[in-house]
Amino acid sequence: MNKPSNIADQYLSIWNESDAATRRTLIAAAFTADADYVDPVMKSAGHDGIDAMIAAARSQFAGFRFNVLGTPDGHNDVVRFSWSLAVPGDSPIACGTDVAVVASDGRLRSVTGFLDTVPASA
Repeated sequence: MNKPSNIADQYLSIWNESDAATRRTLIAAAFTADADYVDPVMKSAGHDGIDAMIAAARSQFAGFRFNVLGTPDGHNDVVRFSWSLAVPGDSPIACGTDVAVVASDGRLRSVTGFLDTVPASA
């Protein structure tokens, strides 16, 4: 397995990518074709579903960026990391923790997200 910090950085770079074509390429490189994602607000599966979900989140939070909080850790095929969502230079409006299962080829097979703090409008 790649270093947990590398996996977290790669994953969040996808959420931060504004160019749709580039994001789609990053998703294909980082997720298995049958990967799934679930958190308390969203759920998706496959490259198309994950891309649509991220695009919707990006439109809702235009100008915001995801950043790693703390130090990602992992064991066996599982990686856990925390993140924040903020406009650069401002305080975060949301924070969460994601748990990812990594396939044998190094791509993400599943991600389960937990929201630690969320905006009042969520």
